[in-house]
Amino acid sequence: VAMPDVAAMRGAAAAVFREAFVAWMKRPDNTRAPGNTCMAACEALDRAGSAADWVGCTVLGSKGCGGNMRVQTVGLLDPARFDEAARAGLAQLQCALTHGHATALAASDLTARAVHLLATDAIEPRELPEALLAYARAQRTTYHSGWLGALWERTPERSFEDYIVRGWDESLHALQRVERALLSPDYDADPCLAAGDGWIAEEALAAGLLCFMLYPDDPHAAIRRAAISRGDSDSIACIAGALAGARHGMSAWRPDWIAQIEYRERIEGIAASLANT
Repeated sequence: VAMPDVAAMRGAAAAVFREAFVAWMKRPDNTRAPGNTCMAACEALDRAGSAADWVGCTVLGSKGCGGNMRVQTVGLLDPARFDEAARAGLAQLQCALTHGHATALAASDLTARAVHLLATDAIEPRELPEALLAYARAQRTTYHSGWLGALWERTPERSFEDYIVRGWDESLHALQRVERALLSPDYDADPCLAAGDGWIAEEALAAGLLCFMLYPDDPHAAIRRAAISRGDSDSIACIAGALAGARHGMSAWRPDWIAQIEYRERIEGIAASLANT
């Protein structure tokens, strides 16, 4: 099956992302302490009037976790239509419109990769940390120029390779902390003690991954552990829940939890559309 043209996909995706982000920024129910980076970048995208200059709108120094909180759907895209390179580029692009730090891009890519591996039953949960470490090492010097364009040129880095290596190295270090924590799992300790508090992208991924790995067969326990952590608990629980959901599907969740999902009908509509994408 032929994969989509990168240049055409980048333009179309950036336009869709920009429209959605700006609309979200302006929604009257957007009152729950949205991240400063997301709001600043969305305001810039709104002023720009189009997605053509998104590189000039992103917040370059930010590696907040907004990008990898919202990337999970990229991991659920049909692998017959989106190969590994397309998923990686799309995962990084949606992050880059707001968070321009290379570590934010790498962590978003890793989160989408984890969701994809679990949702397609490509690996068992116990294999996930090592699979992500291997992927991060393989991607360490890869800059998806077809998707990211001249983003790196706005940074102080001397080359695109210097720019992206930093992001992957920081993400690798975060994954290695998870690997060490799982050698002697402590189910009572706050996951943030091992993985970091989750306010930045690589720590949010690490903490969410750790919560999932502690309870790979109990999605309720994984989310509960994440939600009562000391750090950015909603972000950590978002990522832990995405991994658990990708592994187990809707049938694993308690009916009383499902009944209380906010914006449930809207989310179900998005899920139905995604299933046909």
